[in-house]
Amino acid sequence: MTLDRRSFLTAATSTLVADSLLAQPAHHAHPALPVAPSATEPYARLQGGQVHHLTADQTAQRSVKSSAPAGATGRWVTRAALPIPRSEMAWAAEWAGRLHIIGGYGEGRVDRGYHHVYEPKTDTWLLAAALPRGANHVAVVADRGRIYAFGGFIEQNRNPDNHAYVYEVGSDKWQSIAPLPRPRGAAAAVVLNDKIHLIGGASSPVDERASVGWHEVYDPKTDAWTRRKALPGARDHVGCITHQGRIHVIGGRFNTFEYNTDLHQVYLPERDTWELRAPLPTARSGHGLVIYRDRLFAMGGEGGIINRPGQQTVFGQMESYDAASDSWQAHAPMPTPRHAVGAVTIGDWIYVAGGGAVLGGGVQSAVHEAFTLSA
Repeated sequence: MTLDRRSFLTAATSTLVADSLLAQPAHHAHPALPVAPSATEPYARLQGGQVHHLTADQTAQRSVKSSAPAGATGRWVTRAALPIPRSEMAWAAEWAGRLHIIGGYGEGRVDRGYHHVYEPKTDTWLLAAALPRGANHVAVVADRGRIYAFGGFIEQNRNPDNHAYVYEVGSDKWQSIAPLPRPRGAAAAVVLNDKIHLIGGASSPVDERASVGWHEVYDPKTDAWTRRKALPGARDHVGCITHQGRIHVIGGRFNTFEYNTDLHQVYLPERDTWELRAPLPTARSGHGLVIYRDRLFAMGGEGGIINRPGQQTVFGQMESYDAASDSWQAHAPMPTPRHAVGAVTIGDWIYVAGGGAVLGGGVQSAVHEAFTLSA
């Protein structure tokens, strides 16, 4: 069998990257990062990146009422605002007690490589190495001292990318890894059994931007991709989390937020199949999803029709799911409803930073609030 030069170089590069990832220890120590002062204004418009004050009609988009039975109320507190108003980023990743928010819209552009890091011990934001190629709706996940970033859009919520990167927390450096087999943005990335599952999202052609159910798995040890059973019901902007050896995909949209869903499906790796679970009480997309006190907590999101007053919604509902009883509860809603947020759990708190303040990507926020069930 002959091997052409391009194939040889690709294989050699892949081997070098895989060897590099295996050879380097997973760093746990935090590097020295510069402080990034919080924004002084909570909102900014995408158009021109100018400071924005919400109108009465925009504030009226907020919804907080849940149909789920009431659970423990909990409480929200304000935390240090993001350095700039941002939205449509990579959801978020947590490593070693810090929140990482990467990419997204900000300062009038949609192809930013921003990488802000929140330190809850001091309630401050730090500036880390930027994503090598700026994009929005990048899928990120943390594992073993590294943060992985997959795909995204290089135009406003469209034109998907196939780039993939890994960030070494300890050295504050990014490097390229094997690209996605198929470009997509607004996908979800989770770690299961030392591999990274990339699920759902939206892809080409640009003028159609259709949701996909693709389920591809990246192996950091080999720097290679394989396929698993696709997500039933292709969609993007889902909530996705690993819990007790299962992957939960909750909510999301079919192509656009006019077609949100309450679907809740769980992936069983030992059978390579999907099963239904109790639906999300409030159908939405662009919401956060985290594990807190062994429950799945979903917050925020959006839905409706652009430029249709009375049919535009930004959700503030906080609803949690118990896997043992396959049931949902409602908790204190977000003080400032938002979508496309960065949400993680650190200690006994859920941190929810940034996000869109109105339906769509027209207004970004620097708002940062945290939730706890503790008194």
